[in-house]
Amino acid sequence: QRARLDAVRDLNQLRQAETGDPEIAARINAYELAFRMQSAAPDLLDLSKESPQTLEMYGVHNKPDPSALQTKGLDPTRYAVNCLLARRLVERGVRFIQLFHSSWDDHTELNKRLKSNCEMTDQPTAALIKDLKQRGLLDSTLVVWGGEFGRTPLVERSKNVEGNGDNRGRDHHPFAFTLLLAGGGIKGGQIVGKTDELGLTILEDKVTIHDLHATMMHCLGLDHERLTYRYQGRDFRLTDVAGQVVTKLLR
Repeated sequence: QRARLDAVRDLNQLRQAETGDPEIAARINAYELAFRMQSAAPDLLDLSKESPQTLEMYGVHNKPDPSALQTKGLDPTRYAVNCLLARRLVERGVRFIQLFHSSWDDHTELNKRLKSNCEMTDQPTAALIKDLKQRGLLDSTLVVWGGEFGRTPLVERSKNVEGNGDNRGRDHHPFAFTLLLAGGGIKGGQIVGKTDELGLTILEDKVTIHDLHATMMHCLGLDHERLTYRYQGRDFRLTDVAGQVVTKLLR
């Protein structure tokens, strides 16, 4: 593969010398970056050198009840492995890492599915934060755990359940929900915000998505207001010309 890539690079360089096209140089660099990523992947994915204690801490070998899994064929240890890989990526200098656990949409069989999802995610999430801290990486790493909305505090009953299935679940709820932040610049051990006794609406210290993004960017060393630009008669920025840094979240 290295020989093939060298040959393609030589041909591209000849063409670039003829045309002076900067896009050819960009393509050469993209190919080289892709090769470096490919060559680094085998070592990254090899967990054989991780200690048994580390694997146990993340729950890599845990096996939740397969009958409770919402998504058929979902590997119950995949999220744990991904959390461990996230720590290994941080160690190697990767700057942005995103993990997914996409089986929370519990409109039915909530009691069974929620238990299974928590079993798959609680331990690895805590292990990732603990592992980053004990390796001296947490202060320079911002961890954000959450979803795009919450769930209703009241049970819904779905009509789309066959046979004797449990039709109790929870619907989408964007008006009050919780996220967890840890690490770089965040003051831990506190709760910011308060809902009513049902968890239906926000009563105190409301944090909008724009506020969250402004705060995340602040922790990354970016002033979201300085990224404002004007286009077609209006201002734009990553926080959509809104948002305030939530100082209560910061150390």
